[in-house]
Amino acid sequence: MNRRKNRITACTFAAAVALGAMQIMPAAAIEQNLIIFQAEAEDCTITSGAQAATKVYNDEYPGYSGEAFVWAGNAGGVSFDVDLKEGAMYEVTTRCYSYLGDRLQNLAIDGETVSTVNFLKSSDWEEISFGYFYMPAGKHTVEIGASGSWGFMLYDTVTFGYAKMPEMNIDPTPCDPDATAETRSLMKYLTGVYGKQILTGQQEIYGSGHDGNYEVEFDYLQKTTGKLPAVRGFDFMNYNPLYGWDDNTTERAIEWATEKNGIVTACWHINVPINFTSYTLGDEVNWKDCTYKNYQASGGSFNTANILDKTTKERAYFDAAVKMLAEQLGRLQEAGVPVIFRPLHEAQGNYGRYGDGTSWFWWGDRGPEVYKELWKLLYTELTETYGLHNLIWELNLYEMDNSMEWYPGSEYVDIVGYDKYEGSPKNWGEDPATTIFLTLVDDTADTKMVSMAECDKIPAIGGMVDEGAWWLYICPWYFSGDSDANNSAELLKEFYNSDYVVTLDELPEDLYTAKSSGSTSKTTTTTTSTTTTTTISSDITDPDLMPGDVDCNGEVNVLDAVMLARVVSEDTETGITEQGKRNSDLDGNGKTTGDDLRALLKVLAGVK
Repeated sequence: MNRRKNRITACTFAAAVALGAMQIMPAAAIEQNLIIFQAEAEDCTITSGAQAATKVYNDEYPGYSGEAFVWAGNAGGVSFDVDLKEGAMYEVTTRCYSYLGDRLQNLAIDGETVSTVNFLKSSDWEEISFGYFYMPAGKHTVEIGASGSWGFMLYDTVTFGYAKMPEMNIDPTPCDPDATAETRSLMKYLTGVYGKQILTGQQEIYGSGHDGNYEVEFDYLQKTTGKLPAVRGFDFMNYNPLYGWDDNTTERAIEWATEKNGIVTACWHINVPINFTSYTLGDEVNWKDCTYKNYQASGGSFNTANILDKTTKERAYFDAAVKMLAEQLGRLQEAGVPVIFRPLHEAQGNYGRYGDGTSWFWWGDRGPEVYKELWKLLYTELTETYGLHNLIWELNLYEMDNSMEWYPGSEYVDIVGYDKYEGSPKNWGEDPATTIFLTLVDDTADTKMVSMAECDKIPAIGGMVDEGAWWLYICPWYFSGDSDANNSAELLKEFYNSDYVVTLDELPEDLYTAKSSGSTSKTTTTTTSTTTTTTISSDITDPDLMPGDVDCNGEVNVLDAVMLARVVSEDTETGITEQGKRNSDLDGNGKTTGDDLRALLKVLAGVK
């Protein structure tokens, strides 16, 4: 939905904290079936400082509807009242004309500002969205051009309605076409739970932190909540050509998946020598003389762009580092362990946010074009050169206007991760960061799962559910001491024991072996009645086929029948994926028809 692409603001109604000035571009009107209130601006309550008009002084602005428009001078705007039947995410749009220049405009609910938008100077009437925000059931007053607005705007119409939230119906097919059966099984589970529940996660410390006790975070969570996280974060940084040592990361990852049935995610803080010019390949280098910072901050001589040239020393070093990484990932593959792999993370590193034009890490310090080629190179090396197909590829992105410049393409990415920390870009507290979530969902056209791959403070689960911020998993960084200083025991207990949250003990036993997620062994079901024989066909050449699983969530139930009925009726808004279409063809004739729907209904009803 393009409105979110334009950097909406969204926040909890209870907090009513504006996220700061956002630039909003023209947006389409709220869809008709979602509208609750719509009116000419002059028919609303005109607030102090504004007036109904047909001219501004002697200037005419043709094209408005109704008998007039509302001219907000130095202050003022319009307001209206709504009586909501349910708490939900809502949206306000206005058809307006920013005739004087760029103007900041506030939207307030019951007197509290919930959105601040920069309306760019326009040469015609435009539909502008104030974004999405949660409102509880009951009576409320909505005010456009609320206190603090810059004024000098023309308002033609106002529209209030339900926000059109993303469907989050993601194709479970991994970007790697040769992904292992275990990897396909995990992808099937992840896409099935996405949008319905949130997986708990926790990053372990690396190196020799906590005096070598890698269970500090997990022992604390077990003691505090009675549960363990579903996802455990690892880091392969210590396997490097410079000063590396084996801290048994690989063994712990294998144990987590094979003995505890947990999900593994891993990053790769790979270092380079600061004085790369004088470095001889194969030499050991003290860790103090190495860095993963950008060259501007470290003063280093490693040129990331040179990795793309096969003849350079940078490329030789990168190849050596990848070889060491591949050895460890290969051990995981041999053990049947898939990995949510997040290499070269935070590449944009808030690029430009602090005004210095630099990223945080060396792998992003030569800009997005070099970075994208570096990501593709790593993907190709691991999948083709080393034959690693146990990886679910996760790319870090940010929510800024230029963030998609760092996106290498959907064929190289399975999950988009966001790393949320206090002060980046705001102090979030327990806010669900819905504006970030929806921006990333929209940036990838709702085709990729979106996670909170790192954070310090966990958002409140109630806010995430209310606002539809269905982060795939939330993975706090490791502790700086022996307890979680960022999250209170009460918050952790509420989060870990919520019905909307998945913990380690709640993961399915067949997480890595589900036949529906990659096995080539398919079942043919035949249903007969007194007059016809209905056969649900299965193509054993399609490892992902699960006949009847129209919504691709790993189950066949009445929701699939509802979705299939909409498909048969040629409803274009079902959001069905290509895999869903294949699963819909129950009789195997290459078409989706009413016969397929009847076959599915009979199976669900147990009719023989």
